[in-house]
Amino acid sequence: MREAVFLRLNEAKWKLYESQPPTGPDELAARFVELTDDLAYAQTFYPGSPTTRYLNDLAARQHQAIYKNKTESTSRFRQFWQTELPLLVARHHAPLVVALVLFSVFTLLGALSAAYDDTFVRVVLGDAYVNKTLENIERGDPMAVYKGMSETPMFLAITVNNIYVALATYALGATLGLGTVWALFRNGVMLGSFQFFFYQKGVLLPSLLTIWIHGTLEISAIVLAGGAGFVMARGLLFPGTYSRSEAFRQAARDGLKLAIGLVPIFMVAGFLEGFVTRHTGMPVWLSLAIIGSSAAFIIWYFILYPRQLVARRAQSAASTSPSSL
Repeated sequence: MREAVFLRLNEAKWKLYESQPPTGPDELAARFVELTDDLAYAQTFYPGSPTTRYLNDLAARQHQAIYKNKTESTSRFRQFWQTELPLLVARHHAPLVVALVLFSVFTLLGALSAAYDDTFVRVVLGDAYVNKTLENIERGDPMAVYKGMSETPMFLAITVNNIYVALATYALGATLGLGTVWALFRNGVMLGSFQFFFYQKGVLLPSLLTIWIHGTLEISAIVLAGGAGFVMARGLLFPGTYSRSEAFRQAARDGLKLAIGLVPIFMVAGFLEGFVTRHTGMPVWLSLAIIGSSAAFIIWYFILYPRQLVARRAQSAASTSPSSL
């Protein structure tokens, strides 16, 4: 449809919405839905035109009219964790899966590189760290590196660093996702070579039982941060029916919510690394219990619960919608 025809068919309706207030909240909501539909059409076929700018301004005023008297819920914080964040995870399932697959591939690549090149681990982890760990292995305490700093400073330093890494991994999504891929590559290769190093030295099991006490949450959160970066990148690359700038704004907002949602996970992981991981002589059952509970939480909150929430909402919508004739 040509823009002149689109304008002629709808101009009277828009002028009515602009000049006459609605008779009630139902009419206001109906007007807002119609305007957003018209705006989406205009953004698709007439981007940058005066008609599109006019509709954007009119829809914004209708949106303000809907929400100007809305009081903020006192349970907003609870709703974010209980509903908003899981629904975001469900909506952006594909970018999160891409991040997981890439990270797994990069981890395998790091292990293979360490297997075929004895110097690779030193390149990735540094000579000082490798030499110190070799000394600890010879003394019979391969994980003693986690005892090198007092608990609270270690907890704070690790938590701040991990949150920075997560936010940077998300923000690099603005580079069309290439920066996020690099961040996942760097962390995946480091993890793979790190674990293979302990395998070569015959202490893989002690390393797994120690490192993954905090690593289960930490590594999972880094992968999820990569997914948040890919959410933003997808808004840039595949805007759909929105303008590229609007799609980017929406995707950046969703990705930021995902990244911020990881902050408590990093705090718990930092606490475990600072206060718990250092106890390398703890019983195997206790170590497995911590690792298992962390893994169970990640699987439930980021995989099972979002699916259950979407299914319940779909069922509720189906039960309340009028039956078709």
